[in-house]
Amino acid sequence: MAGKWFELKKVAGFPVAALLFLCFLWSLGSLRIDLLPALDSHTLPPMEKQGLPLALLAITASLFAVAKRTKCPQSHQILSAILIGLGLFVAPALLVSLSNQGISELTRVALFSLVPVFTVVFEPHISGVTGQQQRGALIAALLAVGGTLCIFPADTPNSIASAVAFGAVVLAAACIGAANCFAVRAATESPTITTAAIAGFTAFACYTLLGPFVEKEAWTWHGIGPELVWSAIVGLPALLLLFWLMRRMSAARMTTRFVIAPLMTALIGIALFRPEVSLRDILGFVLIAAGAGWLLFARDEEPDDASQRLKLN
Repeated sequence: MAGKWFELKKVAGFPVAALLFLCFLWSLGSLRIDLLPALDSHTLPPMEKQGLPLALLAITASLFAVAKRTKCPQSHQILSAILIGLGLFVAPALLVSLSNQGISELTRVALFSLVPVFTVVFEPHISGVTGQQQRGALIAALLAVGGTLCIFPADTPNSIASAVAFGAVVLAAACIGAANCFAVRAATESPTITTAAIAGFTAFACYTLLGPFVEKEAWTWHGIGPELVWSAIVGLPALLLLFWLMRRMSAARMTTRFVIAPLMTALIGIALFRPEVSLRDILGFVLIAAGAGWLLFARDEEPDDASQRLKLN
């Protein structure tokens, strides 16, 4: 009993607090127009908005690396960081751009709650670790998905365009899940600071090059001031926390941010705007809390147990 409590304390320490703060920052981004409309720019294309905090991440991480005299990364470490930037940011953004006209924002939020489900499935194969008991973790991830759907109901595709958009967001969720697993594995082989710098620069460069073609809008300096302020006070800290957590959490635990952040958004919205809360909403809150809580605090599977199950299979 004492051993299990000690393991629980190790999991439920500062990394969990950092993850919750990351989710809080994400939730502020969702409520940005309502909370701080002066810092919202309506003139910048989406990729330009996403690229600014990544550019700040690349600059900040590079300065830290120089200050700490971090060794130059090897070629395989550079390649891993590039793949992380592409998998976590670029590929999902390109896929989501296909869904802008096909499905609603609430449907996208609901579909992105699938990220922990994909992560639980991919983690043993990509990260090379067994982690939590997969069946229980998968049930917990599905509970969180069900809770998210209670609060943010998804629209059923009713046309070819909406079906393509629906599938694109699901594929983006799968891509993020796989990239998170790969990032956690790569974090054990590369300094976090150099990984963050290279991944951030890769994503920013791709957004800069692809944005005008994908969104049919040219990058402009008009309205960039408020976006830089927001990126500095919210976007950059969130990205720094994301990369810091890669060495300290399993991929499944990290991706609970895709269900906890919408939960925080809903709770903050209720506290500020006092809408009517239905029984369905309450059920959603309970399911998300139960599923995310299980993923965050469940004890990892013992190596001996995992080996025994492999033998049985």
